[in-house]
Amino acid sequence: MKSPVICLPLISLILCSALTSAQDTIPNGTILPARLNTSLNTRKVGVGYQFTARIMQAVPLPGGQKIPEGAKIVGHVIQVIPADASHPGTLALRFDAVRFDRRTISVATALRALASFSNVRDAETPTSSIGFGTPARWASRILVGGEAYYGDGGPVTRGLDTVGQGVIDGVLASVSAPRGSRCERAPHPTDPQALWVFSSDACGAYGFENLEITHTGYGPPHGDIQLTTAKGNVELGSGSGILLQVSSGDN
Repeated sequence: MKSPVICLPLISLILCSALTSAQDTIPNGTILPARLNTSLNTRKVGVGYQFTARIMQAVPLPGGQKIPEGAKIVGHVIQVIPADASHPGTLALRFDAVRFDRRTISVATALRALASFSNVRDAETPTSSIGFGTPARWASRILVGGEAYYGDGGPVTRGLDTVGQGVIDGVLASVSAPRGSRCERAPHPTDPQALWVFSSDACGAYGFENLEITHTGYGPPHGDIQLTTAKGNVELGSGSGILLQVSSGDN
């Protein structure tokens, strides 16, 4: 149950209305970096199956608010086509709400990028050994998508360009989209977004053999995400990384 917002007489109606709105909505374009808590396989799940994912980095919101690391995203399966001799597998999902601080906020999201457990692990692992006594958080890492960052508070770089900065639980950077990619139609907020282990231009599926994001959710039907394999069943292991983006359909 949401905590009520109490509007005192000394607080203007406009200010109180803005505060209430900020607590009940997440702005269009906001990135939600998460890790799946549940394995999803077209051989094992059915329509209506509910699953969750965990927010892996605090997500900044307007007015200094944030969605905390550890918040839960709730979703459900909307279509399952198991693979057989005549066709490959298809899995369609929809993320419905974000839950934190005893509140539930309804959302419609698109899937910007998807990374296998092993790709997430690689992005969390330093690319080289560090000297004795040097904190591990200072080590450099390669993000999913290819950009590099150096430790907490260090730069996130694409070649010679700095595109963001590292923070204690991930990275902050303004998102971009590769030319011709499905992410070109995505919202492009100017404020730095929480990207966790993903590059600022990460788009598509990483580390999954034969898997393609065939509908991102940016276009109609908004919020519906479809994954298809070229061969076999769709299988997302627990611990897979997902980079969702709130998309109202107005972009």
